[in-house]
Amino acid sequence: MKWQLTLLLAFCAPFLMGQKVIGFEEFNLAPGAFLNGSDGSGGFKSGEVFLRNAFDAQYMSWSGWAISSTTDTLTPGFTNQYSAITGKGYAGSAHYAITYAFGNNNMVLQGSAAGNPVAGMYITNSTYAYLSMKDGDAFSKRFGGATGNDPDYFLLTIKAYYQGALSADSVAVYLADYRFSDNSRDYILNQWKWADLSPLGPADSLSFSLSSSDVGLFGMNTPAYFCMDHISLSIPVGVAGTRVPDLFEVYPNPTADVIQITHSESGPVDCYLFDANGKLALRQPLPAPGGQLDLQHLPPGTYFATLKGKQGQSTRVVVRE
Repeated sequence: MKWQLTLLLAFCAPFLMGQKVIGFEEFNLAPGAFLNGSDGSGGFKSGEVFLRNAFDAQYMSWSGWAISSTTDTLTPGFTNQYSAITGKGYAGSAHYAITYAFGNNNMVLQGSAAGNPVAGMYITNSTYAYLSMKDGDAFSKRFGGATGNDPDYFLLTIKAYYQGALSADSVAVYLADYRFSDNSRDYILNQWKWADLSPLGPADSLSFSLSSSDVGLFGMNTPAYFCMDHISLSIPVGVAGTRVPDLFEVYPNPTADVIQITHSESGPVDCYLFDANGKLALRQPLPAPGGQLDLQHLPPGTYFATLKGKQGQSTRVVVRE
């Protein structure tokens, strides 16, 4: 993680990082509609995100990503492959992206988002996969088996590509988990779940792979689908006033609880701490030549500390372990 922090610090020195959310609403689909790449476009662009798609006109089939506004949470099987089990996008929005993870389903970052961390996104199951795991079907088993004790799982693994190299770190999101000794804790995800991707660091694209405990002679039996919405990107934005990259120093960083900040202003400064979603987590005045920020009440993750003073303002990445 130290090399990731070094890259983040180097990048953030000349820029203030803002957050931009990609929600796919600009596709303006009618309720129940979807885009599966049948126009041969090869993918879908939304802001700084490009989602790859491959459409086979001969077999009228697709892989990669599709954009959907379908709402069917009840119909099982392949004919209902474009619906999220939530029946809507995150926070009640109309649109979301769904992937059939058979081909190249990378998410490519473009423009000002390329090379910067992705804060995270919301993930849920497709109706097709959810009902297949819940009830079983002609190809897939019912998760938990006849007794409910089978340690089944459906796992999404997310990695980042940066400058041509695939990250060693990964983020795991269990779309279903029946591995608990207490069966009452077993679940199949049926709501939007936040996936914190800040541990992956800088990214040019994200890689998504699915794995399942239910496998056969031809690979995974569980339908290889999941849904995604409200991607939170880190975007550098211009800052009014004078930029002073060495306005302050932060240590220790990473930290488990408290950070010490020293600054070069002659008087007090305002310190703002934003979380990976761009939400203000803490605001505190700091006297000259510095002071402490207590982060013990904050969850582990990546934060952006911004100091504003007479010399200007500057931003540093702070990691709470």
